[in-house]
Amino acid sequence: MHQTPLKEKIGYAFKNEDLLKEALTHRSYLNENPSWRYPHNERLEFLGDAVLELAVTEVLYAKFPSEAEGRLTTLRAALVNYQRLAMVARDLGLEAEIYLSKGEAKDTGRGREVILANACEALVGAMYLDAGYETAKRFVERHVLAYLEEILAKGLYRDPKSTLQETMQEEAKLTPQYEVLSETGPDHKKTFRVGVYAGEKLLSEGIGPSKQDAEIDAARQALEKLKVR
Repeated sequence: MHQTPLKEKIGYAFKNEDLLKEALTHRSYLNENPSWRYPHNERLEFLGDAVLELAVTEVLYAKFPSEAEGRLTTLRAALVNYQRLAMVARDLGLEAEIYLSKGEAKDTGRGREVILANACEALVGAMYLDAGYETAKRFVERHVLAYLEEILAKGLYRDPKSTLQETMQEEAKLTPQYEVLSETGPDHKKTFRVGVYAGEKLLSEGIGPSKQDAEIDAARQALEKLKVR
């Protein structure tokens, strides 16, 4: 653990450093290190997810007083999806700080993004418990909402599934079909891999912590392949 650089990057020094250790402990690490005295981060992730959503919602509500609920919802989704949170985690250098099993540590695929996003949420939850909502909200404003300008400029808030459906119906008179290709992980913590098809042709695959998230990811990947902006 490179504690000083991490403190500097997140802009906060934990009073109770056990919370930080817990936030950075992945379930797989406990399987290989049963004497590790900290729990895995899934409870903190559960808490942090709610704190993160509230903080982002409050900022968007205040910043866009004339926007309808639907637009605010799509903006929030673009800020708190697992790919975006994985970017935030990498910005903070969390990838080198998370306690993972040797197997998980070798995996550099897109499943790693889910782990990074979960750690980011757990960090928000830990900060909330350590210092309260306002401190956690300042962290979210500084590191997550920093992406808002880019999301607005590039139209990244658009719903990928709707955009893909409109594109395919216009160009090929086809409706995209989604199929679950695999489910991994325990029942309470699954990762879904979904394929999106144009007829019999597999356009792309996506992953996510729910079928819907995986479908959105698959649609996003398809749009990138089709170079749709």
